[in-house]
Amino acid sequence: SFLLAIVSFGLEMAIAIPIGVLSATKVHSVFDVIFTVVAFAGISLPSFFLALLLQKIFSVDLGWLPLEGMTSVGMNLTGGAYIGDVIQHMILPVICLTMMGIGGMMRYVRTSMLEVINQDYIRTARSKGLPERVVIYKHALKNAAIPIMTFIGNAIPGLFSGALITETVFGWPGIGKIFLTSITKRDYMFIMGYIMLVALLIMLGNLISDILYSVADPRIRLK
Repeated sequence: SFLLAIVSFGLEMAIAIPIGVLSATKVHSVFDVIFTVVAFAGISLPSFFLALLLQKIFSVDLGWLPLEGMTSVGMNLTGGAYIGDVIQHMILPVICLTMMGIGGMMRYVRTSMLEVINQDYIRTARSKGLPERVVIYKHALKNAAIPIMTFIGNAIPGLFSGALITETVFGWPGIGKIFLTSITKRDYMFIMGYIMLVALLIMLGNLISDILYSVADPRIRLK
C-alpha cells in the first residue's frame, strides 16, 4: 500500500502542479478547457470503473500489462528480475490512483494561482520587465503554495482510503485489500487497527502541512 501510495502521490504532484499553473496562465484557452474536462472526468469516474477499464484495455485486449497481483504466479524471480516484475504489476494500479487524484489537485492549483496572479505585486513584477517564467514560478507559485500545501496534507490519508477498491480490483496484496477482507470475516481487531492507522495518517498530514507552511511563508514560524 505504501509503495503504491508514494509512487502515485509523487506522480500526481509532478503532473497536476505544472498543468494547474499552465491552466491559470492560459485561462479560458483551449488548453484550459481540455484539462478542465479531463479534471472533472477524473474526479467523477468511480475508482472501480476506471480500474476495470484499464484492465480491459491494457491487460485483456492489448496484453501489454499483467491483469492483477504484485508478482507473476509460479515464477521464483530474484534481484533485478523481481523488481522489474513488481514494477510491471504496479503500472496499472498507479495509473488508476494517479488519475483519481490528479483532477482535484489540478483544479486546486489553478484556483490558487488565479487568485495570486491578479494581485498588485504580480502586476508590479511584470511592469518591471521580469520574464514571465520568473513572475509565475518564482513569485506567483510561491505565494499560492500555502493553499496547495493544505490540499497535499489532506490528500495523504485519502490515498490509502481510496486504494481500498483499487487494491481489490487489481489483486494487490496491500492493507486496503486486507481491510475489505477483514470486514467480510468480521476481524474486528484488524478493523480497529486500520481505523487507528487512518487517524494517524490524518494527524501526520496536518503536521506535514503545518511544517510546509513555515517553509513557504517566512512569516510563519514554529514556536
